[in-house]
Amino acid sequence: MVPMLPRRSFLASALAAAAPSAFTQSSRRPNVLFIFVDDLGFGDFGVTGNRDVPTPNIDRLASQGTLFSQFYVASPICSPSRVGVTTGQFPARHLIHSFLASRQSNADLRMRDWLDPKAPCVARAFQQAGYATGHFGKWHMGGGRDVGDAPLPQAYGFDDSYTSFEGLGDRPLIEGDNLSKQSAALGRGRIDWAPKHKLTEMYVDRTIAFLRRNRAKPFYIHLWPCDVHDAHQPRPDLLEKYKKFSANPYVQRFYAVLDEFDRQLGRLLAELDALGLAENTIVALTGDNGPTAWPRYYKEGFEPPGSQANFRGRKWSLYEGGIRLPFIVRWPGHTPAGKRDDSTILGSVDLFPTFTTLCRVPAPKVAFDGEDMSPALLGKPRQRKRPLFWEYGRTPAYLKPGKEHDQSPNLAIRDGRWKLLINDDGSRRELYDFNAAQNEESNVAAQHPQVAERLARALLAWRRTIPEL
Repeated sequence: MVPMLPRRSFLASALAAAAPSAFTQSSRRPNVLFIFVDDLGFGDFGVTGNRDVPTPNIDRLASQGTLFSQFYVASPICSPSRVGVTTGQFPARHLIHSFLASRQSNADLRMRDWLDPKAPCVARAFQQAGYATGHFGKWHMGGGRDVGDAPLPQAYGFDDSYTSFEGLGDRPLIEGDNLSKQSAALGRGRIDWAPKHKLTEMYVDRTIAFLRRNRAKPFYIHLWPCDVHDAHQPRPDLLEKYKKFSANPYVQRFYAVLDEFDRQLGRLLAELDALGLAENTIVALTGDNGPTAWPRYYKEGFEPPGSQANFRGRKWSLYEGGIRLPFIVRWPGHTPAGKRDDSTILGSVDLFPTFTTLCRVPAPKVAFDGEDMSPALLGKPRQRKRPLFWEYGRTPAYLKPGKEHDQSPNLAIRDGRWKLLINDDGSRRELYDFNAAQNEESNVAAQHPQVAERLARALLAWRRTIPEL
């Protein structure tokens, strides 16, 4: 079963007050604020089932907008997931299919060291259309470790940026952290040292400053906070707040960090209101992949922090728990308020063509893997025309979830009610009928051999179109 949202009284009144309106031409195009949370689980919000941590600002955003429960990111790991958002294309096409690290690691995984800036870039499309563009938070599409010559975010269409140790340009770095020390040695931007628990606040500060400077023109912003990623280093007072969960110290720390993220999100949303920008801003929020899955948690006898709800798999898995996230969209007067869409299958590769359509921004003439799903964001569920494809785990060096049950085949396809997973050598064919169950525990390939064969052929044919390095 798909995790159910709590049915709160405000939903009925919100639905009655905010039925979807047709998109009308206005004198000013809408703004976009896209929030991409690192290592988020489907069940981590109050509105998706978390009863341990209050997330009132996330929940309010959902009550004022629509939550899509069948939203998929382009990869179960950070770098390719971000490439999918940026390009509107499956990230394997750009030879980034795992996380970018050192030059040697990238070579071992047969990947490039950074996303080619000649690739389609959503920020560039908005920038060329007259939007102010900013990226604040984790980048991880090139730069860091020993890669000091990667392009800055400005090469991809951002006017302003403030990244992390996995990016270059102006950036806050974590006090006492070895990867941050490596980043500082690379230079190429102003460095601000801070404890990790301050990073989301710093990214929100920079976003607010950008909003204030650009309130008179349309803007396109990425806020991609990274301190929800482990290792979690929360504020001491918030760690104390969740001491009743100290039997699993990893969960205690995660809850404290999630609480802080919600607080900072509330501060940003309040600023949109104060500046009079909320009514004309598309706010979209989701995560980049499922929750952490390091083997060390299990070896120490703990369940990892973060909830994948009822789904199988976590980060580094092509099962639902690794790639399926809640997607919340608020656009007052356009996106229905208090609604949950359980039928539209959305992918993060759809965001580029969808956002440009909603904002009347010309998209580049490229072969998007994503589709324009703007009708769904305006309250009209729709069926996609093409399936979604994934590749993760091209070489033996890729990261695997710590629990063997969560380790998936390395290819997947979602086509309507069906999802098929298979290895690129044809082994481990698994078919799941999502009309029957979505927990991926009952492989029905033997019961539906024609469907399994059709999808396996399509998936393996797609894999043959992916370039090799």
